[in-house]
Amino acid sequence: MALSVENNERREAPAPTGRPTRLLAWYDRNRRRLPWRALPGEAIDPYRIWLSEIMLQQTTVKAVGPYFEKFLARWPDVEAMGRASLDDILRMWAGLGYYSRARNLHACAVAVLRDHGGRFPDTEEDLRALPGIGPYTAAAIAAIAFNRRTMPVDGNIERVVTRLFAVDEPLPKAKRRIQTLAATLLGPSRVGRDGKNCAGRDMKIRAGRDSKSRAGDIAQALMDLGAAICTPKKPACVLCPLNDDCAARARGDQETFPRKVPKKAGELRRGAAFVVRRGNDVLVRTRPAKGLLGGMTEVPTSTWLAAQDDVAALKQAPCFESAPRWQRKAGTVTHVFTHFPLELAVYTATVTARTAMPDGMRWVPIARLKDEALPNLMRKVIAHGLGENKEISVAANRRKQQKDPPA
Repeated sequence: MALSVENNERREAPAPTGRPTRLLAWYDRNRRRLPWRALPGEAIDPYRIWLSEIMLQQTTVKAVGPYFEKFLARWPDVEAMGRASLDDILRMWAGLGYYSRARNLHACAVAVLRDHGGRFPDTEEDLRALPGIGPYTAAAIAAIAFNRRTMPVDGNIERVVTRLFAVDEPLPKAKRRIQTLAATLLGPSRVGRDGKNCAGRDMKIRAGRDSKSRAGDIAQALMDLGAAICTPKKPACVLCPLNDDCAARARGDQETFPRKVPKKAGELRRGAAFVVRRGNDVLVRTRPAKGLLGGMTEVPTSTWLAAQDDVAALKQAPCFESAPRWQRKAGTVTHVFTHFPLELAVYTATVTARTAMPDGMRWVPIARLKDEALPNLMRKVIAHGLGENKEISVAANRRKQQKDPPA
C-alpha cells in the first residue's frame, strides 16, 4: 500500500520538522550497502531499483543478493531482459520462490520496451499499469528511482511507524492509518518555480543535506532503521534517531508493536511425487504456465489434498506400457507454501532404456538437472528420491525453506 502526500485525504498532525533531518543524518552514516543502491553522488538506475523490488517481494535481502548479481550480470538493462526468453529467466530464478514474479518480470520488461521506449515511467499511476507492479512496488520505484514524494510501506517501515505513533489498532485494519502516518515523515515538500514537486525521471538524485528533496532517501532510511535498529525483538532504542519522539518507547511496550491478529494455520495437504530413472536420466514435466509454480519443472506428482492416502496417490503415478515396480522412500518431503503446508511421499522406480516416456513428459540427464527451472520443493523431492546425488542435495539445501504463494 502506498499513499502520495499530495493526495492525502486524511489529515494527520504534521510530524515535527526535525524528524526527516535526523533520519537522513542517521542514514548518511549508517545506510546499508546494497548492490542495487547508488552510492552518494551516483545517478540512480531505475532498472536496478525495479529488479530489486520485484525480487524483494516476500523475500529477504540476504536471499535476494546473489540472485540480483546473477541477473544483472546476465541481463544488465531492461532491453536485455525484454529480449531474453522466459525459459531462461525461469531457470535463473529457480530457488528464489514465488515464481509468478519471474513471469511478471519478463512481461514487464517487454512492456517497458514496447510501450515506453525502454525507459521506466516515473509516476505511480504509470508504473502500476505495468505487469507485476502493485501499489507498494510502484511507490517504492517512484520514490527511490525518481524521488517522487510517496511512501512505500514495507514490514520494516510498518514496525517503525506503529511504534513511533503507538498505533494500537491491529493489522491488517491499521494499514491505511499506518500509511497516512508514514507519509507525514516525508516532511514539507520542496516546490520548484513551476509549482511542481522537484522529482521526475530527469532529475539527478544525489544524497545531500536537504530533506525536502530526498523523499527516496527518507523511505530507505526508514527501511534501514527497521532492519537494523527497530527490530522485531530487542530493538536498540538508545541508538534510534527518533527515540525521543517514540510513543511506544515512552510507554515501555515497543516490542508489542505492530499489533497483529493471529493467523489461522493452513490445512496440511498430502500427496506423492514419482522419481523415475532410466539409466542416468530422470523423468520430468513442465507445470502449466498459470497457477502454483507455473511454468516450472517438476517430477510427476499426484494431486495435493488434505485427505490423501497411498492407494489414491499411486493411482496417479505416470503410466508406462509395462508398469514399473514402485518403491516408497522412507520419510517424507515437507514444504511450506503461503497458505498451506505440504507433505509428499516419494516413490521411485527404474525403467529400461527402451521405455517410452509418457505424454507431456521428458527425460533429463541427472547432470543437467541443475540447469532446469526446478523450484525448491522439487529439488528436495529429487534429492530425496535419488539419495546418492550430492549435487542436487546441495542445491536443495542451499537456502532455508522458502514459503511460496498459492498462485
